[in-house]
Amino acid sequence: MRKNFIFTNKKHSNRAIMATILGIISLVSLGIVLFLAYRSAGEAEVGFGFTGLFATVFSLVGLGLGVVTLRDKSYYRLFPVLGTLLNLAALGGVSLILYLGANL
Repeated sequence: MRKNFIFTNKKHSNRAIMATILGIISLVSLGIVLFLAYRSAGEAEVGFGFTGLFATVFSLVGLGLGVVTLRDKSYYRLFPVLGTLLNLAALGGVSLILYLGANL
């Protein structure tokens, strides 16, 4: 029976984990705001706009953290890639909301 062990100094980055958490928070908050705006027949309250603004700020910070960690080779790639993709999806969602709002 042969066992292969690979010893490495790689670890998960705290910045990348934070980027992933910020991406999840951004996407969930945008989803909740969209659901509440849909439920109120499109009558969005002022708080919905602030939530969208904070989701954008969280996404930009998370994207920065994810990209910076992605460039460092001493960390595993799971959380930097996941954080970057989640924050790009949140920024794309905000962009889509703004685009659709401007054209209606």
